Amino acid sequence: MASICLSGDMIRLWDKTGRSEFTKLCKSLNESDASIKLLPKKCLKRALYELCNAVQHNKLKIDNAVSVLVDLKDCLPSLPSTLADVLGIVDVETNCLEEPLREKFLSLVGAVRQIVVPDVLLKERLDQDSLELAGLVASQQGFNQKYVKTKTRLYYKQQKFNLLREESEGYSKLITELNSDFKGKNTWEQVLQNIKSLIGCFDLDPNRVLDIILEAFECYPEEHTFYIPLLRAYIIDKLTLCHILGFKFHFRESSDWSTATSLFKCAALLLKNDLLDLDHLYPYLLPLDSEIIPFHNKEITEAKAYARKVNTLVLSDKKEEDKKEDEQQIIDLRENNQKLGLCEALLEIGSWEKAKAILDRLPENFAIAHPSISKAMCSLLHKILEPVYEKNTGLNSLLAKKRKCQEKSYNDCDQAQTFQEVYQLAMPVLSVLGPYASRDPVLMVKVIRLAKTFMAKRLSGGVGPEDEVAYYGFLNVIEEVLLPSLSLLPNNCAMAEEIWSLLKLYPYEIRYRLYGTWKNESYFIHPILIRTRADTLDRAKYITKRLSKETVKPSGRQLGKLSHNNPGIVFDYLLTQIQRYDNLIGPVVDALKYLTSVSYDMLSFCIIEAIANPEKDRMKTDNMNISLWLQSLANFAGAICRKYQVELSGLLQYVANQLKAGKSTDLILLREVVLKMAGIEVSEEITDDQLEAMAGGELVRQEGSNFSQVRNTKKSSTRLKDTLLEHDLALSLCLLMAQQRDSTVFAEDANKHLKLVGKLFDQCQDTLVQFGSFLSMQLSTEEFVKRLPPIDVLLSTYHIPHSAAFFLSRPLYAHAINQKYEELKKNDKKSKTSTKVQCYVSASEDIMSPIVEAIKPVFSSKIWDDLTPQFYITFWSLSMYDLHVPTAAYEKQVQIQQNQIDALEDNRDMPASKKKKEQDRCRNLIEKLKEEEKKQVEHVERVMARLEKEKELWFPTGTLKSEMTTNLLQYCLFPRCCFTASDAVYCGHFISVLHKLETPNFSTLITYDRVFNDITYTVTSCTENEARRYGRFLCSALETVMRWHSSLEIYQKECYVYPGFLTVFRKATDVNNRMDRLDYENFRHVCHKWHYRLTKSVITCLESKNYSQIRNSLIVLTKILPQFPRMTQIGMAIERRVDKLSKEEKDKRPDIYALAVGYSGQLKSKKHTWVPETEFHNKEKKQATNAQNQSQQRQTDTARSKDAKAEAAHRDKGMDSDKKEKKEKLSDKKEQKKEAKLKSNHTQESNGVNVKKEVMEAPDSVPHHPHNAEKSLAGEGHGPEEGGNRSREKTPKEEKSKKSERKDKEASKAAKEKAKEEKRERKEKEAAALLMMKEEEQRHQTTPRSKEHHYDREERGGSGGHASSSSSSGHRRSAEPSPRQVDERESKRRRLEAGGASQDSPHEGRSKYRKSPSEELDESWEWERERVDRKEKKRDHPMDDFDADNKRRKSEDHHAAARKQNGEPNGSSSKSHGEREHKEKSKASHSSRREIYTDGDDSQKIVKVKEKREKSSSKKQKK
Repeated sequence: MASICLSGDMIRLWDKTGRSEFTKLCKSLNESDASIKLLPKKCLKRALYELCNAVQHNKLKIDNAVSVLVDLKDCLPSLPSTLADVLGIVDVETNCLEEPLREKFLSLVGAVRQIVVPDVLLKERLDQDSLELAGLVASQQGFNQKYVKTKTRLYYKQQKFNLLREESEGYSKLITELNSDFKGKNTWEQVLQNIKSLIGCFDLDPNRVLDIILEAFECYPEEHTFYIPLLRAYIIDKLTLCHILGFKFHFRESSDWSTATSLFKCAALLLKNDLLDLDHLYPYLLPLDSEIIPFHNKEITEAKAYARKVNTLVLSDKKEEDKKEDEQQIIDLRENNQKLGLCEALLEIGSWEKAKAILDRLPENFAIAHPSISKAMCSLLHKILEPVYEKNTGLNSLLAKKRKCQEKSYNDCDQAQTFQEVYQLAMPVLSVLGPYASRDPVLMVKVIRLAKTFMAKRLSGGVGPEDEVAYYGFLNVIEEVLLPSLSLLPNNCAMAEEIWSLLKLYPYEIRYRLYGTWKNESYFIHPILIRTRADTLDRAKYITKRLSKETVKPSGRQLGKLSHNNPGIVFDYLLTQIQRYDNLIGPVVDALKYLTSVSYDMLSFCIIEAIANPEKDRMKTDNMNISLWLQSLANFAGAICRKYQVELSGLLQYVANQLKAGKSTDLILLREVVLKMAGIEVSEEITDDQLEAMAGGELVRQEGSNFSQVRNTKKSSTRLKDTLLEHDLALSLCLLMAQQRDSTVFAEDANKHLKLVGKLFDQCQDTLVQFGSFLSMQLSTEEFVKRLPPIDVLLSTYHIPHSAAFFLSRPLYAHAINQKYEELKKNDKKSKTSTKVQCYVSASEDIMSPIVEAIKPVFSSKIWDDLTPQFYITFWSLSMYDLHVPTAAYEKQVQIQQNQIDALEDNRDMPASKKKKEQDRCRNLIEKLKEEEKKQVEHVERVMARLEKEKELWFPTGTLKSEMTTNLLQYCLFPRCCFTASDAVYCGHFISVLHKLETPNFSTLITYDRVFNDITYTVTSCTENEARRYGRFLCSALETVMRWHSSLEIYQKECYVYPGFLTVFRKATDVNNRMDRLDYENFRHVCHKWHYRLTKSVITCLESKNYSQIRNSLIVLTKILPQFPRMTQIGMAIERRVDKLSKEEKDKRPDIYALAVGYSGQLKSKKHTWVPETEFHNKEKKQATNAQNQSQQRQTDTARSKDAKAEAAHRDKGMDSDKKEKKEKLSDKKEQKKEAKLKSNHTQESNGVNVKKEVMEAPDSVPHHPHNAEKSLAGEGHGPEEGGNRSREKTPKEEKSKKSERKDKEASKAAKEKAKEEKRERKEKEAAALLMMKEEEQRHQTTPRSKEHHYDREERGGSGGHASSSSSSGHRRSAEPSPRQVDERESKRRRLEAGGASQDSPHEGRSKYRKSPSEELDESWEWERERVDRKEKKRDHPMDDFDADNKRRKSEDHHAAARKQNGEPNGSSSKSHGEREHKEKSKASHSSRREIYTDGDDSQKIVKVKEKREKSSSKKQKK
């Protein structure tokens, strides 16, 4: 056993310090422990036991122990008795131990006897077997005999007593004495003396006399001041009095009639005055605890079973009589209970401590459920609280005088005079009373008013530190007493309002904690509350089943009545139903207008608790959409917050806490609250008219941009604003949403579907815009400035995205500029128009200059080399209101108001006064709209003047335009166009503004080319809403472009003379060179290229099988539908792919299917606006221009066709030679005519490398690398002569000499060829061609993914290697000495290659006669269109006659090129000589594009065939 009092160190140092420490310890220990148990705690008995144990185990000498005990005997009178008890315990332990321990114990007993412990005590406490061994008795046998005789004499031998029936005179006198007049001169001392005389005179039994005294005391309990001192002086042993009183209780319980109340009062008074010990009296009280505990447990079990079965049909086999008997048994057991009666009596006399002792012995909450106990406790509380309540009633003086004071009883208790005493005396009683305080509503009101007075004094600083402890006491009272008691009050709305008057003094955090305990804990502790909860829930279900739009009023009254006392249960059930059936939201919201204030507050808590329920999944089973229950709750919360005065702080703080935890799902709650309370809705389904109205002033925005007519939002929006400012949540929510928006993409679980991540991103974005718009409308600028940090702090410290940071700061900049402008205008007395503009420009410079300086460190200096900070700030600080006046929106709203006036004029049913009032309102609104429009017109003029002055500082000179355009898109246009729909339109309009301002160093053409170049990756990276905004941006840009495309006059007026459409940039020192501009027809070609680019991008996305790409591309197509497609061919191609997509996705992805079907329907409605490609741009002129650039290559093709003719002539020996010569001459004439026609239609390119090369080249030839693009635009490394050399054309004389040379070569070649060699080579070529044709057909039938790679190869071929080879060939051509020397070299080379011109390597021919990249890619574009047309022709799709003929002709050329590519120069043997000749002519024209459209495997096979050709040609040349 571990040592507690006597440690090992104390024994080891016994002589030094151990003895004194042990003595000191024993003196300090409690010596009043009457328990016979040896508990493991520090007490005197424990210390003595450890001392004996140390002696027994030879750790301490007996002499040392005895000396200590002798010293302690003088200080501790109870030491002998306590030591005797300890020795008795050790005696029992050593009986079972070894002999040495037993001998040690007997030695110790012998040492302490008579010195410390008398022998009498040792004989009484030690075991009988140990008495003789310890020397206490001479013989154990003789001692046992004497013990038996004494016991028999005491218990079994009857003594002669004078009984009541024998001599009654003594008892008669005793009764007379006890019932004499107590108000007279007799005192209890005299009565006691008389009683003793009667006992001695009549030999009365003292115990019988005591019983009679108790009977007299029971008859006159109010005379306790007389009897209590009498009994205290009469009795010697409390145990005797306890036995007598206990027999009285036992006798009353066993009789037919119940225990008298007077007996309980008598016992209570004796207990209160310590004449009785409760531990001794309690066993006499019935029923036993062993019966009460099962009864209480059964009561709780039955209450829970009742709650479970409240809504189920119970088919019980018990009869009604049996059920009534069971209920009667429950009531009888609680009613006839002596323990409860004694407790009640103790409470009535104010003995709380004794009553609490009885309550602690009973099961929890068992006693207070008895009405008499709870009422007695309420009476006791009234007595305790009366003095302090009289001082702090909270009533006015008139009402305070009329209240009745509490009547004083004969048993006064301790009363509270201060709040500290209230905490000490009353609150423990209230805590035990719990919900049963409902049995005394007056007491509840007293406690509430005391608490209100205390809180008022505490808030005003009138509570001292000693009374501060009552603050937490009152919180416990509210939690454990007042709120649970309200649940048991029958529909007491007055009590609910009284409790609310106290609760509203606490912050919402504390209130919600109290509500949580009330709703989730209190209802499951007390059986009566369990049953109440079940009944309330049953009633709520009954009412809700009958709730509808027609029964809102009666059902609402019933719900309100039910929620007065149990709001949490009612709201919990209603919210459960709303989560399942969202059509209940409207009726329930309307029905909740009969609630009390505490019920509304409880409702907001229940909403938060339901939304924050961790057991419910916030996502649907597909994990891609937010659950419907969450959406329903958010909608309900917004409607409740708008219609009723509920607490908003908890809802807003909950959303902020969720954002701090990185959870953005619950932002839907904030979105609905702002929507319902402020009427601000953010939707991507905004119409063009609404979007136009959003560019105007505040009034036209309110009238024209609202989705639904939301009225009477002024009060609710003000309430929301006040809540945000009071709890400092306005800026916090903005910053958290902005941070969460970007972190959603990276912080969310990687397993989440991309669709869900996009929705969460959009939700953050939309809610941020909605919330920011609300703040900008409701908060004054001064309030907003105080809370919003500077822009550099937002970007660097809070890491807010630039778009969000400027969205929040933009209203502040506009307000500051206007304020400064007003100040400058007041100082200027003239106030001329020009002066106003100058004032505005000066104000802008003053306000924006510090912002420009602050923004510089945020980005690296490399960015500012291409874009200046002034431009960056100007772009982000302006809005559509600053650049555009929505005249149409103003006119529309004016017309609406005018129509209302006319309608009111025709309305004869409306009273004249009301009609006049409405008409005046409409007229005033019209005037305000016109005034607002006028102000905006002036404002836009001032802003444009400011931009006109700033434009020189926007784009630095000497920068690469490609880099500048890239940064413009990356840091300005793309981030902002995806932020809101208004910003998307703003970005499209801002490009037009830059163009109209003739901004230096800005190229409108390059900017639009970059925008439309390749939108595949941009569309892929967008979320759903961002795709809508990006589509609006593209639509706005296309609208501007197509307006320029629509008419030559518009183009000449708005584009041609502007620097944004310069295609060649010259130095000013060169007088002869002028800046070249893009003419109208070439601009139409560029527009065609842009349309093709868009088509290719969206088709790539549609065929990608990726969800995001398909969805976003359909959204973008829907948004740009007013401007794209415009050509029949492109429209038909898109329509076919969308129809195919809708069929594929019908049963797979319903949302994709819905988008595809919707777009397809809209697309069909736009067919009447489509035009053929020839009307969209002059296609023939473009082909003629390309043909002129290809003249040199076509001349080479003519030579190769002659070689093919010679071979054909050798094979066809039976053919007549004259006919052959005629055919050859005829073919030569045709070729000459065709070349002459091409020359006549040819227009030379202007000198220098220009922008046309980029924007007019084939769609696949746009360079992807910015440096390469800049070189192609600015003409770096090329002079004017290179362009002239590159486009140089041969003369007719050179053509004639070349023809004669080719004829000689053909004749010599035909004579030398051998038939065997030709046959063998022809077979090889036919086999290779057959194989290549099969592979080509398989390649044409590949999947969309292979097509996507095919497009990628086109881009790489067009923009990468071809551009570099063209550049290198240009350098070589510029180094040639003269055209004459070139012709001589060409003639020599042709003589050497005359025998095998058709077998020359493609690489050799390309070095001299290689076409420009634009020409090659124009052909590749035509070839690609031919392939698509051929493929669609197989589908039997209807086409126009012109397009069908054009497609057939191009298809024949394409097939001829394919056969030539596959190694079949002469075609099959069944083909005619004319067809073979036509194939030979088209071979050279398709040589370059053949390289583009062949993959790696095909190119290897072609190389093998070409090697064989070279070997054969070399052999022929040697021969």
